[in-house]
Amino acid sequence: MFGIIRPCRHRLSENLRVEWTAHLCGLCLALRRAHGQSARLATNYDGLLVSVLYDAQRAPGENAGAGGRRTAGPCPLRGMRTAPVACGTGADLAAVVSLVLASAKIRDHVHDRDGALARPALAAAARGVARRWDRAGARGGARLGFDTAVLVDAVERQPRLEALAGPGSPVLAVTEPAEVATAAAFAHTARLAGRPANAAPLAGAGRLFGRLAHLLDAVQDRAADEAAGGWNPLTATGTGTAEARRLCDEAVRGVERELASAEFSDGRLVHVLLVHELRRAVDRTFGAACAHTGPPAPEPRGRGLLAGCAVWAGLLCTCRICCRETYPDPWTGKEREGWCHKADCCDCCDCCNCGGSDSCCGCGCGCSCCD
Repeated sequence: MFGIIRPCRHRLSENLRVEWTAHLCGLCLALRRAHGQSARLATNYDGLLVSVLYDAQRAPGENAGAGGRRTAGPCPLRGMRTAPVACGTGADLAAVVSLVLASAKIRDHVHDRDGALARPALAAAARGVARRWDRAGARGGARLGFDTAVLVDAVERQPRLEALAGPGSPVLAVTEPAEVATAAAFAHTARLAGRPANAAPLAGAGRLFGRLAHLLDAVQDRAADEAAGGWNPLTATGTGTAEARRLCDEAVRGVERELASAEFSDGRLVHVLLVHELRRAVDRTFGAACAHTGPPAPEPRGRGLLAGCAVWAGLLCTCRICCRETYPDPWTGKEREGWCHKADCCDCCDCCNCGGSDSCCGCGCGCSCCD
């Protein structure tokens, strides 16, 4: 799982938490249904935003066959429980975008010769997977009237722009392909939902979101890239941390402005994810601490390989790995977060306990996103 929007469950009201999970599971199942079991590896936190945006613009009861919810069967990641999941046009578009995003991620790792992908045989296999996902994405996009060529073109232009970047170059020249690709995906949700007037503001929000995703990824990877001698846009252009933070903060404010110009049938989840959680993603990347983390616990004793496997099987069979908030790592004994609760949490505002007041989020935006 990758992506910058990872809301902590403590920050979502119960209704919004169910909705967020519905879009995440809907994306995963749409990938499996349309592109095969292995395509579920492309499930990511940012791709589901496309499904959320489509759903938020669709009028209640309108085009019921193109969206809505269905009950999905038991899944280990939900503690073997059934759940309502998003289905239809929005989930399908999210699956298309996620496939191409994941393909780009693979190509980037191959290009950087990361880890095992430094081996020619594995790199060739990874490139094969990327090509298959590109073709699958193109077929899915064609069914939805979405030309994925703009996404593929952005991926192909990225290495050329990186090769031209040097000290003093504007770092935003390097983020431009991500901006164009995300703008196209966001804008297409408006066309599919029958709200063409939203296409322009959502394209603007998508452009800034793409910029943020690229910059935050660069900030997170900077130390590792420098240690390994890898390419990083901030290092290559000589962009300092303070300037990167300024650009990120500007982009967050820009996304909020663009969303304010769009019309939604129910924009609460959009607002929470693309205003509040986007701001927290920036804070998290630049070093904010998690409000739910306590002092470090004493280092537990570890187990050997076979003993750890036996404990892992027991935890899985009892659903503790899936259903509990935390569980002890079978090999190291360290506390791990349960699969159902897998999300970063920082600076939680306890929004879900506010009773739905307009000032619940403490941002001054006057939203009632907790209802």
